[in-house]
Amino acid sequence: MPTLFRFIAFLAIVGGLIFAGMVALVTFVQPEQREMVEIVPPSKLQQR
Repeated sequence: MPTLFRFIAFLAIVGGLIFAGMVALVTFVQPEQREMVEIVPPSKLQQR
């Protein structure tokens, strides 16, 4: 049983590190806003 507890503790630590990384990304990284333009061919606009 001790190895099971060690494995569960390891998974909890790895999960906590992943969660902390996601929180850090949300907190410290600001997305750059820019305009997006996509050219649509006229053939896609015509109704069939």
